[in-house]
Amino acid sequence: MIPFMRITMAMLLSSSQIAAQALPQIELQPFPGDPLVGLTAGELDRFEKGGIEFESNLVIAEGLGPIFNESSCGQCHGLPASGGFGSSVVTRFGKAASGPNPFDPLDGLGGSLLQDEAIDILCGEVVPPEADVTTLRITPHLFGLGLIESIEDADILGLQSNPPHPAVAGVVHMVTPLEGGAPKPGRFGWKAQVATALSFSADASLNEMGLTNRLLVTENAPNGDLALLALCDAVPDPEDGPDIEGFDRIDRQTDFQRFLAAPPQTPRSGMSGEPIFSQVNCDACHVVEFTTGTVAESALSNVTFSPYSDFLLHDVVGDGIVQGAASESAMRTAPLWGLSQRAAVGLLHDGSATGGTAESNIHTAIMAHDDEAGFSQLAYAALDVLQQNQLIDFLMSLGQSEFDFEGNSTVDEFDWFFLYALGYFTGPDVAGTGLITPDDDSAVADVDQDGDFDLVDFGYMQRAFTGP
Repeated sequence: MIPFMRITMAMLLSSSQIAAQALPQIELQPFPGDPLVGLTAGELDRFEKGGIEFESNLVIAEGLGPIFNESSCGQCHGLPASGGFGSSVVTRFGKAASGPNPFDPLDGLGGSLLQDEAIDILCGEVVPPEADVTTLRITPHLFGLGLIESIEDADILGLQSNPPHPAVAGVVHMVTPLEGGAPKPGRFGWKAQVATALSFSADASLNEMGLTNRLLVTENAPNGDLALLALCDAVPDPEDGPDIEGFDRIDRQTDFQRFLAAPPQTPRSGMSGEPIFSQVNCDACHVVEFTTGTVAESALSNVTFSPYSDFLLHDVVGDGIVQGAASESAMRTAPLWGLSQRAAVGLLHDGSATGGTAESNIHTAIMAHDDEAGFSQLAYAALDVLQQNQLIDFLMSLGQSEFDFEGNSTVDEFDWFFLYALGYFTGPDVAGTGLITPDDDSAVADVDQDGDFDLVDFGYMQRAFTGP
Protein backbone atom coordinates (compact mmCIF):
# COMPACT_ATOMS: atom_id res chain seq x y z
CA MET A 1 0.00 0.00 0.00
CA ILE A 2 3.00 2.35 0.42
CA PRO A 3 3.45 2.95 -3.34
CA PHE A 4 -0.27 3.70 -3.65
CA MET A 5 -0.20 6.28 -0.86
CA ARG A 6 3.03 7.90 -2.03
CA ILE A 7 1.99 8.25 -5.66
CA THR A 8 -1.53 9.31 -4.76
CA MET A 9 -0.24 12.20 -2.64
CA ALA A 10 2.20 13.16 -5.36
CA MET A 11 -0.58 13.32 -7.89
CA LEU A 12 -2.83 15.33 -5.62
CA LEU A 13 -0.01 17.80 -5.04
CA SER A 14 0.49 18.02 -8.80
CA SER A 15 -2.99 19.30 -9.55
CA SER A 16 -1.50 22.40 -11.17
CA GLN A 17 0.21 20.16 -13.69
CA ILE A 18 -3.13 18.50 -14.46
CA ALA A 19 -4.80 21.89 -14.83
CA ALA A 20 -2.05 23.03 -17.18
CA GLN A 21 -2.92 20.25 -19.61
CA ALA A 22 -5.87 20.36 -22.00
CA LEU A 23 -8.22 17.98 -20.21
CA PRO A 24 -10.32 15.94 -22.61
CA GLN A 25 -14.05 15.90 -22.05
CA ILE A 26 -14.53 12.27 -21.06
CA GLU A 27 -17.56 10.80 -19.39
CA LEU A 28 -16.49 7.73 -17.46
CA GLN A 29 -18.57 4.67 -18.14
CA PRO A 30 -20.92 3.57 -15.35
CA PHE A 31 -19.93 0.51 -13.36
CA PRO A 32 -22.09 -2.62 -13.53
CA GLY A 33 -25.18 -2.02 -11.42
CA ASP A 34 -25.04 1.77 -11.77
CA PRO A 35 -27.95 3.78 -13.16
CA LEU A 36 -28.10 5.25 -16.63
CA VAL A 37 -26.46 8.63 -17.05
CA GLY A 38 -28.98 11.44 -17.49
CA LEU A 39 -31.85 10.19 -15.35
CA THR A 40 -34.04 12.89 -13.84
CA ALA A 41 -34.22 13.19 -10.06
CA GLY A 42 -37.56 11.41 -10.10
CA GLU A 43 -36.27 8.59 -12.29
CA LEU A 44 -33.19 8.17 -10.11
CA ASP A 45 -35.47 7.95 -7.06
CA ARG A 46 -37.48 5.24 -8.80
CA PHE A 47 -34.26 3.41 -9.72
CA GLU A 48 -33.03 3.46 -6.13
CA LYS A 49 -36.35 2.35 -4.67
CA GLY A 50 -36.56 -0.31 -7.36
CA GLY A 51 -33.11 -1.54 -6.36
CA ILE A 52 -34.26 -1.96 -2.77
CA GLU A 53 -37.22 -4.04 -3.94
CA PHE A 54 -34.98 -6.01 -6.31
CA GLU A 55 -32.80 -7.07 -3.38
CA SER A 56 -35.62 -7.61 -0.87
CA ASN A 57 -36.25 -11.19 0.20
CA LEU A 58 -39.88 -12.17 -0.19
CA VAL A 59 -41.35 -14.07 2.78
CA ILE A 60 -44.18 -16.58 2.89
CA ALA A 61 -46.68 -14.10 4.30
CA GLU A 62 -46.01 -11.81 1.34
CA GLY A 63 -46.54 -14.57 -1.22
CA LEU A 64 -43.28 -16.51 -1.52
CA GLY A 65 -43.91 -19.93 -3.06
CA PRO A 66 -45.39 -22.38 -2.50
CA ILE A 67 -42.81 -23.45 -5.10
CA PHE A 68 -40.00 -21.15 -6.19
CA ASN A 69 -36.34 -20.94 -7.16
CA GLU A 70 -35.16 -17.92 -5.15
CA SER A 71 -36.73 -15.47 -2.71
CA SER A 72 -35.46 -12.27 -4.35
CA CYS A 73 -34.52 -11.01 -7.79
CA GLY A 74 -31.03 -10.21 -6.56
CA GLN A 75 -30.31 -13.81 -5.60
CA CYS A 76 -30.43 -14.78 -9.28
CA HIS A 77 -29.09 -11.48 -10.61
CA GLY A 78 -26.29 -10.43 -8.27
CA LEU A 79 -22.94 -10.78 -10.05
CA PRO A 80 -20.83 -8.70 -10.29
CA ALA A 81 -23.45 -6.31 -8.89
CA SER A 82 -27.18 -6.08 -8.39
CA GLY A 83 -28.86 -6.55 -11.76
CA GLY A 84 -26.14 -8.87 -12.99
CA PHE A 85 -26.02 -12.57 -13.76
CA GLY A 86 -26.11 -15.54 -11.40
CA SER A 87 -23.96 -18.58 -10.78
CA SER A 88 -26.95 -20.91 -10.35
CA VAL A 89 -28.94 -22.59 -13.11
CA VAL A 90 -32.60 -23.48 -13.59
CA THR A 91 -34.02 -26.64 -15.13
CA ARG A 92 -36.42 -26.82 -18.06
CA PHE A 93 -38.14 -30.06 -19.06
CA GLY A 94 -40.70 -31.51 -21.43
CA LYS A 95 -41.58 -34.44 -23.67
CA ALA A 96 -39.90 -34.52 -27.07
CA ALA A 97 -41.88 -34.48 -30.29
CA SER A 98 -42.58 -37.96 -31.64
CA GLY A 99 -44.27 -38.74 -34.95
CA PRO A 100 -47.32 -36.50 -35.31
CA ASN A 101 -47.12 -35.42 -31.67
CA PRO A 102 -45.42 -32.04 -31.13
CA PHE A 103 -43.21 -31.15 -28.20
CA ASP A 104 -45.21 -31.24 -24.96
CA PRO A 105 -44.11 -28.80 -22.23
CA LEU A 106 -46.04 -30.93 -19.72
CA ASP A 107 -47.89 -27.91 -18.39
CA GLY A 108 -50.26 -30.18 -16.48
CA LEU A 109 -47.29 -31.64 -14.61
CA GLY A 110 -45.68 -28.32 -13.72
CA GLY A 111 -43.66 -27.78 -16.91
CA SER A 112 -41.66 -26.53 -18.45
CA LEU A 113 -39.80 -24.73 -15.62
CA LEU A 114 -38.84 -26.71 -12.53
CA GLN A 115 -39.14 -24.80 -9.27
CA ASP A 116 -36.65 -26.59 -7.05
CA GLU A 117 -37.54 -24.95 -3.72
CA ALA A 118 -40.76 -25.10 -1.68
CA ILE A 119 -42.10 -23.53 1.49
CA ASP A 120 -43.06 -27.03 2.68
CA ILE A 121 -41.33 -30.31 1.87
CA LEU A 122 -44.75 -31.80 1.06
CA CYS A 123 -45.09 -29.37 -1.84
CA GLY A 124 -41.73 -29.97 -3.45
CA GLU A 125 -41.58 -30.30 -7.22
CA VAL A 126 -39.58 -32.82 -9.27
CA VAL A 127 -38.96 -33.46 -12.93
CA PRO A 128 -41.82 -35.86 -13.79
CA PRO A 129 -40.94 -39.29 -15.24
CA GLU A 130 -42.90 -38.42 -18.40
CA ALA A 131 -40.21 -35.86 -19.29
CA ASP A 132 -37.58 -37.10 -21.72
CA VAL A 133 -36.03 -33.69 -22.39
CA THR A 134 -34.24 -31.69 -19.71
CA THR A 135 -31.86 -28.79 -20.01
CA LEU A 136 -30.17 -26.25 -17.80
CA ARG A 137 -30.25 -22.51 -18.33
CA ILE A 138 -27.97 -19.93 -16.81
CA THR A 139 -29.15 -16.52 -15.63
CA PRO A 140 -28.12 -13.63 -17.90
CA HIS A 141 -27.36 -10.13 -16.63
CA LEU A 142 -29.91 -7.33 -16.94
CA PHE A 143 -27.55 -4.39 -17.47
CA GLY A 144 -28.83 -2.11 -20.23
CA LEU A 145 -32.25 -3.81 -20.26
CA GLY A 146 -34.10 -0.51 -20.77
CA LEU A 147 -31.98 0.30 -23.81
CA ILE A 148 -32.83 -3.04 -25.38
CA GLU A 149 -36.52 -2.51 -24.63
CA SER A 150 -36.31 0.91 -26.32
CA ILE A 151 -35.06 -0.43 -29.66
CA GLU A 152 -37.62 0.32 -32.36
CA ASP A 153 -39.62 -2.77 -33.33
CA ALA A 154 -38.95 -1.94 -36.98
CA ASP A 155 -35.18 -2.18 -36.46
CA ILE A 156 -35.44 -5.75 -35.19
CA LEU A 157 -37.97 -6.70 -37.86
CA GLY A 158 -35.65 -5.23 -40.48
CA LEU A 159 -32.90 -7.67 -39.54
CA GLN A 160 -35.28 -10.51 -40.34
CA SER A 161 -36.29 -9.14 -43.73
CA ASN A 162 -32.82 -7.88 -44.65
CA PRO A 163 -30.22 -10.05 -42.84
CA PRO A 164 -26.67 -8.69 -42.71
CA HIS A 165 -25.22 -11.93 -44.13
CA PRO A 166 -26.71 -14.39 -46.66
CA ALA A 167 -25.83 -17.39 -44.48
CA VAL A 168 -28.11 -16.34 -41.62
CA ALA A 169 -31.89 -16.27 -41.49
CA GLY A 170 -32.92 -14.98 -38.10
CA VAL A 171 -36.59 -15.01 -37.15
CA VAL A 172 -38.38 -12.48 -34.99
CA HIS A 173 -40.27 -14.08 -32.11
CA MET A 174 -43.49 -12.09 -31.98
CA VAL A 175 -45.05 -12.16 -28.52
CA THR A 176 -47.91 -10.32 -26.83
CA PRO A 177 -46.82 -8.40 -23.73
CA LEU A 178 -48.47 -9.59 -20.54
CA GLU A 179 -49.69 -6.03 -19.96
CA GLY A 180 -51.56 -6.17 -23.28
CA GLY A 181 -51.25 -4.43 -26.59
CA ALA A 182 -50.24 -5.62 -30.01
CA PRO A 183 -47.67 -8.39 -30.49
CA LYS A 184 -44.09 -7.13 -30.42
CA PRO A 185 -40.68 -8.61 -31.24
CA GLY A 186 -39.47 -10.56 -28.23
CA ARG A 187 -36.02 -9.53 -27.07
CA PHE A 188 -35.49 -11.02 -23.58
CA GLY A 189 -34.98 -14.61 -22.51
CA TRP A 190 -33.11 -17.47 -24.15
CA LYS A 191 -35.96 -17.91 -26.64
CA ALA A 192 -36.75 -14.18 -27.03
CA GLN A 193 -40.03 -15.09 -25.37
CA VAL A 194 -40.45 -11.77 -23.51
CA ALA A 195 -40.94 -8.39 -25.15
CA THR A 196 -41.03 -5.82 -22.31
CA ALA A 197 -39.39 -5.13 -18.99
CA LEU A 198 -42.73 -5.21 -17.16
CA SER A 199 -43.57 -8.61 -18.66
CA PHE A 200 -40.13 -9.82 -17.63
CA SER A 201 -40.72 -8.67 -14.04
CA ALA A 202 -44.19 -10.19 -13.80
CA ASP A 203 -43.10 -13.50 -15.34
CA ALA A 204 -40.02 -13.86 -13.12
CA SER A 205 -41.95 -12.83 -10.01
CA LEU A 206 -44.43 -15.64 -10.50
CA ASN A 207 -42.22 -18.36 -11.92
CA GLU A 208 -39.04 -17.76 -9.92
CA MET A 209 -40.48 -16.53 -6.61
CA GLY A 210 -44.11 -17.66 -6.67
CA LEU A 211 -45.43 -14.09 -6.42
CA THR A 212 -48.78 -13.75 -8.17
CA ASN A 213 -49.38 -10.26 -9.52
CA ARG A 214 -51.86 -8.24 -11.54
CA LEU A 215 -50.56 -9.67 -14.82
CA LEU A 216 -50.25 -13.31 -13.69
CA VAL A 217 -52.83 -14.02 -11.03
CA THR A 218 -52.80 -17.83 -10.98
CA GLU A 219 -50.35 -19.62 -8.69
CA ASN A 220 -48.15 -22.45 -9.97
CA ALA A 221 -49.29 -25.80 -8.58
CA PRO A 222 -46.51 -28.24 -7.57
CA ASN A 223 -46.22 -30.56 -10.57
CA GLY A 224 -49.70 -29.40 -11.51
CA ASP A 225 -51.31 -30.85 -8.36
CA LEU A 226 -54.11 -28.49 -7.35
CA ALA A 227 -54.72 -30.36 -4.11
CA LEU A 228 -51.15 -29.72 -3.02
CA LEU A 229 -51.52 -26.08 -4.04
CA ALA A 230 -54.59 -25.73 -1.82
CA LEU A 231 -52.70 -27.34 1.05
CA CYS A 232 -49.58 -25.21 0.77
CA ASP A 233 -50.75 -21.79 -0.40
CA ALA A 234 -52.67 -19.70 2.14
CA VAL A 235 -52.04 -16.18 0.76
CA PRO A 236 -54.87 -14.73 -1.37
CA ASP A 237 -54.05 -13.96 -5.01
CA PRO A 238 -52.83 -11.69 -6.44
CA GLU A 239 -50.19 -11.45 -3.74
CA ASP A 240 -48.45 -8.39 -5.18
CA GLY A 241 -50.04 -5.02 -4.56
CA PRO A 242 -49.36 -1.30 -4.38
CA ASP A 243 -47.06 0.29 -1.82
CA ILE A 244 -47.69 3.64 -0.18
CA GLU A 245 -46.77 5.43 -3.42
CA GLY A 246 -48.99 3.22 -5.56
CA PHE A 247 -46.25 1.03 -7.06
CA ASP A 248 -46.57 -2.76 -7.14
CA ARG A 249 -43.48 -4.86 -6.57
CA ILE A 250 -43.31 -5.66 -10.27
CA ASP A 251 -43.36 -1.92 -11.06
CA ARG A 252 -40.44 -1.33 -8.69
CA GLN A 253 -38.50 -4.23 -10.20
CA THR A 254 -39.18 -2.83 -13.67
CA ASP A 255 -37.93 0.64 -12.74
CA PHE A 256 -34.67 -0.77 -11.47
CA GLN A 257 -34.10 -2.95 -14.51
CA ARG A 258 -35.17 -0.34 -17.05
CA PHE A 259 -32.82 2.29 -15.65
CA LEU A 260 -29.72 0.07 -15.34
CA ALA A 261 -26.76 1.38 -17.32
CA ALA A 262 -25.21 -0.60 -20.13
CA PRO A 263 -22.13 -2.72 -19.40
CA PRO A 264 -18.82 -0.90 -19.93
CA GLN A 265 -16.31 -1.66 -22.70
CA THR A 266 -12.62 -0.91 -22.14
CA PRO A 267 -10.81 0.09 -24.23
CA ARG A 268 -13.65 1.62 -26.13
CA SER A 269 -12.11 1.09 -29.56
CA GLY A 270 -8.98 0.21 -31.48
CA MET A 271 -8.27 -3.39 -30.44
CA SER A 272 -6.81 -5.68 -33.11
CA GLY A 273 -9.54 -8.22 -32.48
CA GLU A 274 -12.34 -5.81 -33.34
CA PRO A 275 -12.01 -6.08 -37.15
CA ILE A 276 -11.47 -9.85 -36.78
CA PHE A 277 -14.91 -10.01 -35.13
CA SER A 278 -16.36 -8.79 -38.43
CA GLN A 279 -13.90 -10.73 -40.56
CA VAL A 280 -15.20 -14.08 -39.28
CA ASN A 281 -18.79 -12.78 -39.44
CA CYS A 282 -19.59 -12.85 -35.74
CA ASP A 283 -21.53 -9.65 -36.45
CA ALA A 284 -23.88 -11.50 -38.81
CA CYS A 285 -25.90 -12.41 -35.69
CA HIS A 286 -24.15 -10.44 -32.95
CA VAL A 287 -25.10 -7.10 -34.52
CA VAL A 288 -22.88 -4.46 -33.01
CA GLU A 289 -24.96 -1.32 -32.84
CA PHE A 290 -28.51 -0.06 -32.37
CA THR A 291 -30.05 3.34 -31.70
CA THR A 292 -33.09 3.52 -29.46
CA GLY A 293 -36.27 5.26 -30.51
CA THR A 294 -37.93 8.19 -28.79
CA VAL A 295 -39.46 7.08 -25.49
CA ALA A 296 -40.80 8.79 -22.40
CA GLU A 297 -37.43 8.82 -20.60
CA SER A 298 -34.85 11.08 -22.25
CA ALA A 299 -31.98 8.97 -20.88
CA LEU A 300 -33.29 6.08 -23.00
CA SER A 301 -34.20 8.11 -26.09
CA ASN A 302 -32.11 8.18 -29.26
CA VAL A 303 -29.16 6.47 -27.59
CA THR A 304 -26.66 4.60 -29.74
CA PHE A 305 -25.29 1.54 -27.94
CA SER A 306 -23.59 -1.78 -28.69
CA PRO A 307 -25.34 -4.90 -27.37
CA TYR A 308 -23.80 -7.31 -29.93
CA SER A 309 -27.07 -9.13 -30.71
CA ASP A 310 -29.85 -9.07 -33.30
CA PHE A 311 -32.41 -10.40 -30.76
CA LEU A 312 -33.60 -12.89 -33.38
CA LEU A 313 -34.05 -16.65 -33.17
CA HIS A 314 -31.49 -18.75 -35.04
CA ASP A 315 -31.22 -22.48 -35.56
CA VAL A 316 -28.06 -23.25 -33.66
CA VAL A 317 -27.40 -25.91 -31.04
CA GLY A 318 -30.73 -25.58 -29.25
CA ASP A 319 -31.87 -26.82 -25.87
CA GLY A 320 -34.70 -29.11 -26.96
CA ILE A 321 -37.41 -26.92 -25.40
CA VAL A 322 -40.23 -25.21 -27.30
CA GLN A 323 -41.44 -21.85 -26.01
CA GLY A 324 -44.09 -20.02 -27.97
CA ALA A 325 -43.01 -19.96 -31.61
CA ALA A 326 -39.41 -20.79 -30.72
CA SER A 327 -38.58 -24.35 -31.74
CA GLU A 328 -36.35 -26.90 -30.04
CA SER A 329 -33.32 -25.79 -32.03
CA ALA A 330 -33.99 -22.05 -32.03
CA MET A 331 -32.20 -19.76 -29.61
CA ARG A 332 -32.05 -15.99 -29.35
CA THR A 333 -28.69 -14.47 -30.20
CA ALA A 334 -27.18 -13.84 -26.78
CA PRO A 335 -26.01 -10.22 -26.38
CA LEU A 336 -22.24 -10.18 -25.89
CA TRP A 337 -21.95 -6.91 -23.98
CA GLY A 338 -20.80 -7.69 -20.47
CA LEU A 339 -19.29 -10.99 -21.68
CA SER A 340 -16.09 -10.71 -19.68
CA GLN A 341 -18.04 -10.42 -16.43
CA ARG A 342 -19.33 -13.98 -16.62
CA ALA A 343 -16.86 -15.73 -18.93
CA ALA A 344 -14.98 -17.33 -16.05
CA VAL A 345 -18.24 -18.72 -14.61
CA GLY A 346 -19.60 -20.34 -17.76
CA LEU A 347 -21.04 -19.51 -21.16
CA LEU A 348 -23.72 -20.79 -23.56
CA HIS A 349 -27.34 -21.22 -22.52
CA ASP A 350 -26.55 -24.09 -20.15
CA GLY A 351 -23.21 -22.83 -18.85
CA SER A 352 -21.44 -25.80 -20.44
CA ALA A 353 -18.54 -23.68 -21.73
CA THR A 354 -16.87 -23.74 -18.34
CA GLY A 355 -14.03 -25.26 -16.36
CA GLY A 356 -11.22 -23.12 -17.71
CA THR A 357 -10.07 -19.54 -17.73
CA ALA A 358 -12.40 -16.85 -19.00
CA GLU A 359 -10.47 -16.83 -22.27
CA SER A 360 -10.57 -20.60 -22.75
CA ASN A 361 -14.29 -20.66 -21.95
CA ILE A 362 -14.87 -18.10 -24.69
CA HIS A 363 -12.92 -20.30 -27.11
CA THR A 364 -15.03 -23.31 -26.10
CA ALA A 365 -18.24 -21.34 -26.60
CA ILE A 366 -17.21 -20.18 -30.08
CA MET A 367 -16.28 -23.70 -31.12
CA ALA A 368 -19.69 -24.96 -29.94
CA HIS A 369 -21.48 -22.74 -32.48
CA ASP A 370 -23.03 -24.98 -35.13
CA ASP A 371 -25.77 -25.24 -37.77
CA GLU A 372 -26.68 -21.68 -38.81
CA ALA A 373 -23.61 -20.31 -37.02
CA GLY A 374 -21.31 -23.04 -38.34
CA PHE A 375 -19.84 -20.89 -41.13
CA SER A 376 -18.59 -18.35 -38.60
CA GLN A 377 -17.20 -21.06 -36.32
CA LEU A 378 -15.25 -22.51 -39.26
CA ALA A 379 -13.87 -19.07 -40.09
CA TYR A 380 -12.73 -18.65 -36.48
CA ALA A 381 -11.15 -22.11 -36.47
CA ALA A 382 -9.18 -21.17 -39.59
CA LEU A 383 -7.55 -18.20 -37.88
CA ASP A 384 -4.03 -18.60 -36.57
CA VAL A 385 -3.55 -18.68 -32.80
CA LEU A 386 -2.51 -15.02 -32.64
CA GLN A 387 -5.68 -13.88 -34.40
CA GLN A 388 -7.87 -16.11 -32.24
CA ASN A 389 -6.27 -14.64 -29.14
CA GLN A 390 -6.76 -11.11 -30.48
CA LEU A 391 -10.45 -11.79 -31.06
CA ILE A 392 -10.85 -13.27 -27.59
CA ASP A 393 -9.02 -10.31 -26.04
CA PHE A 394 -11.48 -8.01 -27.80
CA LEU A 395 -14.41 -10.01 -26.43
CA MET A 396 -12.86 -9.72 -22.97
CA SER A 397 -13.10 -5.92 -23.30
CA LEU A 398 -16.91 -6.25 -23.33
CA GLY A 399 -17.79 -5.71 -19.68
CA GLN A 400 -14.37 -4.40 -18.61
CA SER A 401 -14.55 -1.28 -16.45
CA GLU A 402 -12.04 1.53 -16.81
CA PHE A 403 -9.07 1.26 -14.39
CA ASP A 404 -10.38 -2.07 -13.08
CA PHE A 405 -7.16 -4.01 -13.51
CA GLU A 406 -8.38 -6.86 -11.29
CA GLY A 407 -11.60 -7.26 -13.28
CA ASN A 408 -13.87 -7.28 -10.22
CA SER A 409 -15.96 -4.24 -11.21
CA THR A 410 -14.43 -1.99 -8.56
CA VAL A 411 -11.57 0.48 -8.63
CA ASP A 412 -9.61 0.52 -5.41
CA GLU A 413 -6.08 0.73 -4.05
CA PHE A 414 -5.33 -2.78 -5.26
CA ASP A 415 -5.91 -1.76 -8.88
CA TRP A 416 -3.53 1.17 -8.44
CA PHE A 417 -0.99 -1.04 -6.65
CA PHE A 418 -0.85 -3.48 -9.58
CA LEU A 419 -0.85 -0.74 -12.19
CA TYR A 420 2.03 0.93 -10.35
CA ALA A 421 3.95 -2.25 -9.53
CA LEU A 422 3.85 -3.42 -13.14
CA GLY A 423 5.17 -0.10 -14.38
CA TYR A 424 2.05 0.83 -16.30
CA PHE A 425 2.17 4.47 -15.18
CA THR A 426 4.14 5.95 -18.06
CA GLY A 427 3.75 9.68 -17.68
CA PRO A 428 2.91 11.73 -20.78
CA ASP A 429 3.80 10.31 -24.20
CA VAL A 430 5.68 13.45 -25.21
CA ALA A 431 7.18 11.88 -28.33
CA GLY A 432 3.78 10.64 -29.48
CA THR A 433 5.11 7.16 -30.11
CA GLY A 434 2.21 5.36 -28.43
CA LEU A 435 3.56 3.91 -25.20
CA ILE A 436 0.28 2.06 -24.69
CA THR A 437 -1.76 0.44 -27.46
CA PRO A 438 -5.39 -0.71 -27.13
CA ASP A 439 -4.14 -4.31 -27.09
CA ASP A 440 -1.94 -3.79 -24.02
CA ASP A 441 -3.13 -4.80 -20.55
CA SER A 442 -2.33 -1.27 -19.44
CA ALA A 443 -4.96 0.10 -21.85
CA VAL A 444 -7.44 -0.32 -19.00
CA ALA A 445 -5.86 2.83 -17.51
CA ASP A 446 -5.42 4.87 -20.71
CA VAL A 447 -8.92 6.27 -20.46
CA ASP A 448 -8.37 9.04 -23.01
CA GLN A 449 -6.69 6.54 -25.38
CA ASP A 450 -3.80 8.86 -26.20
CA GLY A 451 -1.11 6.21 -25.79
CA ASP A 452 -0.07 6.80 -22.19
CA PHE A 453 -1.13 6.52 -18.56
CA ASP A 454 -0.34 9.98 -17.19
CA LEU A 455 -1.66 12.54 -14.73
CA VAL A 456 -4.75 13.16 -16.82
CA ASP A 457 -5.67 9.48 -16.70
CA PHE A 458 -4.83 9.37 -13.00
CA GLY A 459 -7.22 12.25 -12.38
CA TYR A 460 -9.96 10.20 -13.96
CA MET A 461 -8.91 7.19 -11.91
CA GLN A 462 -9.50 9.24 -8.78
CA ARG A 463 -13.01 10.01 -10.02
CA ALA A 464 -13.60 6.33 -10.77
CA PHE A 465 -12.35 5.19 -7.36
CA THR A 466 -15.02 3.10 -5.63
CA GLY A 467 -13.10 1.60 -2.74
CA PRO A 468 -13.00 -2.14 -2.05
